[in-house]
Amino acid sequence: MSAERELPRTALPRTALPRTAEELRRHGPTLADAAVRVQAEQVTARLRTQRDRWRRGFTRRRVLAGAGAAGVAALGAQLATARVAFGDPATVTRTLVVVFLRGGMDGLSVVVPAFDANLYRTRRTIAVPQAALLPGDRGFGLHPVLAPLQPLWTAGQMAAVHAVASPDVSRSHFQAQDCLERGAASVAVGTGWLDRVLEALGPGTTFRAIAEGASLPRSLVGSSEKLVLRGIQEFRLDTTSSVRDKTMAALHSLYTGLEHPLAAQARATLDSLATARKIADTPYNPATPYPGGGFSDQLRDVARLIKAKVGLRVAAIDVGGWDMHTGLGNVDNGEMRNNLGDLANALGAFTADLGAALADTTLVTMSEFGRRLEENGNQGTDHGHGGVLLLLGGGLVGGKVHGRWPGLAESQLDHGDVAGANDYRDVLSELLIARLGVADVAKIFPGYTYQRLGVFR
Repeated sequence: MSAERELPRTALPRTALPRTAEELRRHGPTLADAAVRVQAEQVTARLRTQRDRWRRGFTRRRVLAGAGAAGVAALGAQLATARVAFGDPATVTRTLVVVFLRGGMDGLSVVVPAFDANLYRTRRTIAVPQAALLPGDRGFGLHPVLAPLQPLWTAGQMAAVHAVASPDVSRSHFQAQDCLERGAASVAVGTGWLDRVLEALGPGTTFRAIAEGASLPRSLVGSSEKLVLRGIQEFRLDTTSSVRDKTMAALHSLYTGLEHPLAAQARATLDSLATARKIADTPYNPATPYPGGGFSDQLRDVARLIKAKVGLRVAAIDVGGWDMHTGLGNVDNGEMRNNLGDLANALGAFTADLGAALADTTLVTMSEFGRRLEENGNQGTDHGHGGVLLLLGGGLVGGKVHGRWPGLAESQLDHGDVAGANDYRDVLSELLIARLGVADVAKIFPGYTYQRLGVFR
């Protein structure tokens, strides 16, 4: 149909719609491609009619109440997980990476209070020997498998906060994780704390918030825009390369000329697909080799996006396997040595790969609770309360173990557990203020009054 052809004034144009799957396949190599292209043809034709009507006195408001909605709905179904806000990637300089260690990591095996005889009295087979520890701070030592991170500790780019807990005291994985990720003791708070961080940060790019994995973590639940990625390679239009350009062109045509609020989002989303394709098609050579595996690959992807300067503000990654009721082990073997070693190797590669960009990156590891002081009969530990947060990146008062230490004497324990002497919201509030410029942390952690611990400069 020629763009110059005069169209009837009385009705919108109707091209012959395919009535069967066989007819639809004539318009594209797959049913999905064909459906998009047919829809594009319909909307393009209707837009030509609309422009003709505008010349004869029709208003855009009337038209957008009708045909414009069809195109907006189409892309909403195609790319529902990729809504977008706006911002200049070049102005985004700092990124927060949250690594959730699911299962309840035993902080007493990671940042070890070697000065406290109660540890070695109650953990006769699983306590890390004092002589094996890496130098820490205040009498604490680091598990020897954290050696890949020792240079960061020495350089002031790594710190720890011990005896950290949330308000939840249930010792239940589900309840503790839910409380921690909501960022509030009250179940009336429905959104996640990271979603509220995004609200506070304001507009950004399509890639401003990502969750690496198969699903959205509880901390990101809410109305702010974010993406769930299984790697940047997977963020693409699901069609073959030989027909992708034609289908993209068809999608673009659905939104050309519209002034609907979602039309701009749709166009920006399509642009983000092009950005993702450009990143994925460009060979990535990290500054240092990654050890490989799920978590390592996810960190590699985050580093790639940070260095590509696509406006990444928040990234969330989950790492399971920290519920060590049996076989926790010691310095020579066991689940803690294996898991913590994998974690350290991946984090070491990530920080080395970032290079100078590490100064504008803050990574925090968190877990729903710590473990009991006393080892159980299976050379493991059961659910406890106070745990440990690890922090890496720029702006830290590094090489230190921060926070109040309650001690491990029986009178200082919380029902046999490390007491929660430090609220995790104090650590995260200080991080948000110092690193991301969030002015009002009361909106991030409602009902809580923040107290500074001195973790950040």
